[in-house]
Amino acid sequence: MKLYVYDHCPYCVRARMIFGLKKVSYELKIILNDDEKTPISMVGKKVVPILEKDDGSYMPESMDIVHYVDDFYPPKLLTGKSSAEIMELVELLDDNAFRQLVTPRFISLGLPEFATAGAISYFTEKKQQSLGKFADCLAKTATLCDEIQTILVKLDAKLVGMVSDQRELSTDDIQLFPLLRNLSIVKELKFPENVKRYMQWMSQKSGVDLYFDRSI
Repeated sequence: MKLYVYDHCPYCVRARMIFGLKKVSYELKIILNDDEKTPISMVGKKVVPILEKDDGSYMPESMDIVHYVDDFYPPKLLTGKSSAEIMELVELLDDNAFRQLVTPRFISLGLPEFATAGAISYFTEKKQQSLGKFADCLAKTATLCDEIQTILVKLDAKLVGMVSDQRELSTDDIQLFPLLRNLSIVKELKFPENVKRYMQWMSQKSGVDLYFDRSI
């Protein structure tokens, strides 16, 4: 199967995770951010991730892909119970402060989806419409980090004991790790011990790298 993604996209990371966690081989296809033609030809709109199945059909929507792969390759992996407390913190993380903090940094990483000037311009124009000018977002780094830091401290207490190969994974892991991975791009953030250990452990298990060595 082929999976069409952007490297920076947290929804795409969800789909990449299930393949990595289940040790299922697939072909990763990273498309340019301004490539509208490819996804529209597959599913009728510009979205990622998109899974191209072995029969040639296409499936969008990250969690649909996650559940499809988990069911298609038994035994089922995501059998753990969801935690309302963790999911509440996931919702708090995934807000405008998070997006203003991480989004302007993506274009400076040399990611494949931004390999051309056109792709960078397309992304910048689209995202600035909702987030404001990237320069203004970057100027607010300290304030935004303080806001996110408070959530990370709360999350740290909930991740005690979560780094264990004996633990049943759940959809919480699929939704939490991609957000934390994107936050690893921010050099000013200080990750609490349990949070950082969880990030490194999940990165190793899923095969999805973190951005710590390229943080800005």
